[in-house]
Amino acid sequence: MKVWIDQDLCTGDGICVEIAPDVFALLDDGLAYVKEGGNILSEPGGVQGLAPVPDGKEDGVIESAEECPGECIFIEI
Repeated sequence: MKVWIDQDLCTGDGICVEIAPDVFALLDDGLAYVKEGGNILSEPGGVQGLAPVPDGKEDGVIESAEECPGECIFIEI
């Protein structure tokens, strides 16, 4: 499973970070980004920020996508 965030749709609520802090991060611009290991994929973000979901974190990523008010989290199988 892989995940990315469309920052154009992100509302900056941070629900994804609360649910899956190992996978998502909020930056100073108020938008959420995907993490890959210790790196935040913010340059450039968007679909180029596609990252594999760490083992055991799949449920949190799915819940984050379902709860996201901006519907900006995209999961690829």
